[in-house]
Amino acid sequence: MPAASPFLWYREADARVRRVFWTCSAAWALDSMDALVYSFMIPTLMTVFGMTLLEAQAINTANFVSAALGGWIGGLLCDRYGRARLLQFTILWFSFFSLLSGFATDYNQLMILRVLQGLGFGAEWAVGAVLLGEMIAPAHRGKAVGTVQSAAPIGTGMAALLAGPLVAALPVEYGWRVVFWVGMLPALLVFFVRRADDDSEIYVQTRKRLLAEKRKVHMLAIFSPKVLRITLLAALLAIGIQGAAYSVSNYLSVFLQHERGLSAKVAGLYILINSSGGFFGAQVNAYFSDSVGRRRMFRLFGAGFVIMASFYLLAPLGNSAWTLLPAGMVYGFFQFGLYASFGPYFTELFPTEIRGSGQSFAYNLGRAMSGLVFTMPVAMIAANYNVRISIGMLVMALAGIVCAIVATLMLPETAGRDLREVGP
Repeated sequence: MPAASPFLWYREADARVRRVFWTCSAAWALDSMDALVYSFMIPTLMTVFGMTLLEAQAINTANFVSAALGGWIGGLLCDRYGRARLLQFTILWFSFFSLLSGFATDYNQLMILRVLQGLGFGAEWAVGAVLLGEMIAPAHRGKAVGTVQSAAPIGTGMAALLAGPLVAALPVEYGWRVVFWVGMLPALLVFFVRRADDDSEIYVQTRKRLLAEKRKVHMLAIFSPKVLRITLLAALLAIGIQGAAYSVSNYLSVFLQHERGLSAKVAGLYILINSSGGFFGAQVNAYFSDSVGRRRMFRLFGAGFVIMASFYLLAPLGNSAWTLLPAGMVYGFFQFGLYASFGPYFTELFPTEIRGSGQSFAYNLGRAMSGLVFTMPVAMIAANYNVRISIGMLVMALAGIVCAIVATLMLPETAGRDLREVGP
């Protein structure tokens, strides 16, 4: 078999690695579904709870901020108690509070439940990415961990179907509740993770060494002088990429309904088609990042994202499927493809004893700040300057990509790095 095969790593993997891969992929798909289903249901929830667009987005922002806190805590705990055990716990946590969100009776209850859901949601991606990234050979890490990211557009498509056609098919008073109840499904995945057996050898050996040396890793170790620069730049990269992506995706349903004149049902189907392009974007990024490099892939996909977001939001495409669907698929290719190098890159940037906390902190700070610094201003720009929501979406998306490119210019290239050689 030629070495260039994109699936060579999978054929070489043992049964344990394959099981962890599929578990992480399924968890990330369902995680992504639950993260975005609220955004896609904003028009419906604004009607049900009598919210303004800013109030609805405030819940999203609070969810992202709690995800940052939960992600960091989860990362700290997985460095200390094991990757697999924490993966189980985080899946159960965010599934439980997703279920409870469907029972909310007013704005305040929904806010509290989405904040609690975010605590577990924030940790799941980073813990899973670290777990798989430590198992894979350096030459294939980008392909394996990046491929997990291709589950995100599948989750987004599921969210679009739930928030669009399903909600439209049910009475308005409980259609949105059914969607949140579906968020309990990820809990089934805990049966496919084995607590001790699924931790990587490099993690097990690192824990043994720390115990033998009677050395404890401080919870603020990622801010030590030797690691601080990497931590801050990784966070800047995460803020930029996620800020750009969420500035568009969080308002996509609103944009399609208010500016393109689509119904909620049809908007959901259009977003589903966009997601299909995203699946291939993540696969392409994952395949080439091992040879082209992590930093270059961020830049290439960032440029493509800005170009296609501009075209999709501003070009006179009307509401015809013949124009919107092809443009949306190409836009989705770059939007979801942006994320595929996060997992392998962050795994390679931090040493094993703080890999979970470093990766979780950087990625989830990016998620939280994307809400505060990027997605909230989208609505504010539209309201304060009396412009279309698409203008605010594009302005903040461009600002995010600029931040990300600056970060890649200052961070090291890590493709192919042996994790045993990563030190503070």
